[in-house]
Amino acid sequence: RSGQSSYGYNFDRVIPNSDGAGIIDQVGPGVSKNRIGQRVWLFNGQRLGRAFGTAAEYICINVNYVTELPDHVSFDEGATLGIPGLTAYHSVFADGSVNGKTILITGGAGAVGFYATSLASWGGANVLCTVSGDQKAKRALLAGAENVINYKTEDVAERVDAYTKGKGVDRLITVDFGGDLPWMTSIMRQNSCVSAYASDSDKMPRLDFFSFMRRNIQIRPFILNSLPQQELSSACSGINRWLVEKPNSLRPIAKKFSLEDIIEAHELVESSTKFGTVIVNP
Repeated sequence: RSGQSSYGYNFDRVIPNSDGAGIIDQVGPGVSKNRIGQRVWLFNGQRLGRAFGTAAEYICINVNYVTELPDHVSFDEGATLGIPGLTAYHSVFADGSVNGKTILITGGAGAVGFYATSLASWGGANVLCTVSGDQKAKRALLAGAENVINYKTEDVAERVDAYTKGKGVDRLITVDFGGDLPWMTSIMRQNSCVSAYASDSDKMPRLDFFSFMRRNIQIRPFILNSLPQQELSSACSGINRWLVEKPNSLRPIAKKFSLEDIIEAHELVESSTKFGTVIVNP
């Protein structure tokens, strides 16, 4: 996307898209044949230097990236989970239970932010979200946020201070680490944690080390591709528990396209006007 990949995709031809859902048709050595016919959701299709993603009728992929799909979840909904859902799950639960904790999630109406809000609420956390407008505020509240902050018109630090009565948050989940740095340490409790999965506005941010050290704030930057398999498996299992325990949780779909109309599907994604996942059906 926009030539920003660090993997160097020097292929003559690429089948795009990383997430999907479907039915296992065949298995390779070491995989039980009992899995043939199983409904599944998957991720990392066109990632890790792979040229062949999920925008196809078939995909051959490592079994570690394939998880059984609960019966009540449609294939379209299953295809929305993948990378945003797993990124959200790890952001929320990487350090254990969040029950009773206060969490601030920036970009609460975005793909990862929406799932992080829903998962944190399911986990028993008190969830605050930042958003950029009224429509996105409604979406974050729909996901389970208790309160929302419009970062374009309100002072984030002041609103968090008021909501927490000066105590700050236990965890910050940020989609823009560098952009959030100016107010970051002022809203964090002692022994809290910042989970960061992007920093697009400033890819080389400078921070006040001693402000983080004095409050013993952990910083957890991560990318899904590099997580140990044990943590990926734990996140996949956690997503499925959430799906079973919260069967009516919203998995928003923006629009569905046929494979023949994939160009229009990608144009909708690039327009930044959608809410939810764009689905391409073969």
